[in-house]
Amino acid sequence: MKVIYKAAIILSILTTIISCGSFGDEYTSDKKGFSAIEKEVKDKFGSNAYFTELSITHNIAIGNIVGVTVTEAPESLKMGQWNLIQATWKQNSEISLEVPQGRKAAEFMFQLNDKINLVKLGELVEKSSIQLQDEKDIKNPLLNIAFIKFPKNGDTSKAEYHVNLKPENGDTNFRFNYDLHGNLIEMDY
Repeated sequence: MKVIYKAAIILSILTTIISCGSFGDEYTSDKKGFSAIEKEVKDKFGSNAYFTELSITHNIAIGNIVGVTVTEAPESLKMGQWNLIQATWKQNSEISLEVPQGRKAAEFMFQLNDKINLVKLGELVEKSSIQLQDEKDIKNPLLNIAFIKFPKNGDTSKAEYHVNLKPENGDTNFRFNYDLHGNLIEMDY
C-alpha cells in the first residue's frame, strides 16, 4: 500500500512539473538558451534547412516561443510555418512561394550556420540587456522578441539581428538592431 501511495505522489509531482512547463527551461533568453533552441530547430528540420523567418518571443507564463517559416527543399516552393511551445512543435500552416523568373528560391532564404545563427542572437540579447541596464538604469529587462530580419531581395549582407527588450514592470519596448557581426546599427524606444 505504501508503495502505491509513494508512486501516486511521484506521479502527481511529475504531472505538475510537466503541466507548469518546466520542461524547456533550458531555452533561456541568453546565449546558452538560444544555442539549445538552435539545436532543437536543427534536430527538427535538419542542419541544411532554409528559413525566411525565425523569431523567439518570450511569454512570462510559458517561456520562449520559437516561430519559424522553414523548408528542407527550397526548389519545392513550399514552406511550413511552425511554432515550438513548451518543447512541442506544431505546424500552423503551409505556404506556397512565388519567385521572380530567373531566380532561385534559396536566394531569398537563410540557413543557420557560422554567418547567421542563434548563438550570436543570444549574445546580442545579453549585450542589449547590459546596455539597457547601464544606460537607462532598467533592472532585469525582459526579452519581448528576438528575430533574424532577412532582406526580401535576398542580400545576405543586409541581414540583421533584432532584439526587443522591455522592463519587468512597464510597456516601453527598447529595440536594438545589429548587423551580422554584432555591431549596433540602432537603438530605439
